[in-house]
Amino acid sequence: MPTLRAVAAAAGAAILLAAPTATAASGPPPEPKPSISDEAVDKAVARLDGTVRDMMRRTGVPGVSVAVVHDDAVVHLAGFGLRETGDTAKVGPDTVFQIASLSKPVSSTVVAGALTDPGEWDRHTALPGFSLKDPWVTGHVTTADLFSHRSGLPDHAGDLLEDLGYDQSYILDHLRLEPLTPFRASYAYTNFGLTAAAEAVARAKGVSWQKLSADTLFKPAGMTHTSTEFTAFANSPDHAATHVKNADGTWSPRFVRNPDAQAPAGGVSSTARDMSRWLRLQLAGGTLDGKRIVPADTLARTHLPEVVSQPPATPSGRTGFYGLGWNVSYDDAGRLRLSHSGAFALGANANVTMLPLEQLGIVVLTNGAPVGLADAVALDFFDFAEHGKVTADWLTLAGGLYEQMDAGRSPTDYAHPPTTAKPAKDSAAYAGTYDNPYYGKLTVTADDEGALTLALGPKPLRFPLAHYDGDTFSFETAGENAVGRTGVTFADGTVRVEYLDANHLGTFTRQ
Repeated sequence: MPTLRAVAAAAGAAILLAAPTATAASGPPPEPKPSISDEAVDKAVARLDGTVRDMMRRTGVPGVSVAVVHDDAVVHLAGFGLRETGDTAKVGPDTVFQIASLSKPVSSTVVAGALTDPGEWDRHTALPGFSLKDPWVTGHVTTADLFSHRSGLPDHAGDLLEDLGYDQSYILDHLRLEPLTPFRASYAYTNFGLTAAAEAVARAKGVSWQKLSADTLFKPAGMTHTSTEFTAFANSPDHAATHVKNADGTWSPRFVRNPDAQAPAGGVSSTARDMSRWLRLQLAGGTLDGKRIVPADTLARTHLPEVVSQPPATPSGRTGFYGLGWNVSYDDAGRLRLSHSGAFALGANANVTMLPLEQLGIVVLTNGAPVGLADAVALDFFDFAEHGKVTADWLTLAGGLYEQMDAGRSPTDYAHPPTTAKPAKDSAAYAGTYDNPYYGKLTVTADDEGALTLALGPKPLRFPLAHYDGDTFSFETAGENAVGRTGVTFADGTVRVEYLDANHLGTFTRQ
């Protein structure tokens, strides 16, 4: 089931440019050289505000903040629009945004700062209570394996547990039930695998992940408004509310997204100004304002390909790689390109893109559910800087990638039962308590009229069931990974919840 954050990862690597191939006759190609002039950067920066405003007009996204770094200087820093619709407070360079999966390269920077040797990335991840389905993999999986999504865990393993309200401890413990694909030979984007690795590093240092992040990176780098804790974001007087698009095209702050359970993978909040300092540190190999903050070699390791994330579709196609918290690619001149996107369906989208050889980077933060704007601004900026013109409608292309999230919806239209639908049994045939080793307890209750309600998760969350056909019902999913209506089928003392069953873990047994 493709998910929004998987699409975000693809959008963050939308331009995948392969390095030229050397031949035996010609020998290795020469080292690439910078080719984007200061004048070209200046021209790209001069048109950036107009690009942002135009894309905001086209999409309706309420607020955006942007920073551009070149040659260790912040050459552009600006905010646009509103922190929250219905209010007058403006977005500025110090407005705090949730950055979703842009947290991953920030977190890999924290880990790089906590290590003393790049080989430590290959150290076994020993988080108490953490195991995977294969004991051999459990005994060999490393920090690098989990930060590059090559552990064999399935795509977004654990995310649905988070949606149901389970905490980090429960989720990490239950990853042991997830089926595995070949270790180190397969790529699948996994928030809680990365989270397990980051938490293990913090545990080895005897501190929390929040303290490790603050002491290793945020405080030394002067990132004064950056945090990994949701309360810090929510309590900031200058923060951007998350927005989703309504059916009439307007935007509303309807949801609150608390990502504390996956803080290293998606829980960072920050500002354009703070992120510009992080960009400078990245482009300077771990130094900032003349001070060494992160070891150069442990940081450089995060920029190397660890696994193929996007195989070429054709013999002449480009290959995409994933490093340690980064999408990694190379252009026709052999230049390294690093990027990452962040996306919350409940109302945030961000992008960072860097060309280290050119000492050029951009970060784009938005307070709207992803429609392609954050990625498109970055792609448009680099396109103009490199070519002196824009060669594609990047907003249409990036927006199209995010629209692919609809592919995760059920092929069955549960809102419209068939005209030949069989009647349901008496409600007593379905009511009861069911159990599942992965998702925990599920209860079905009936009111005085016989209407059924399904309850899931530790709180629990309650979902009214609508009859579809025979012993099949449906409910409207909720949360970050909602997929619209999903099916619920009762059979022989079991109940199968369709959207929880992608990895064959979604069948509950009556107790």
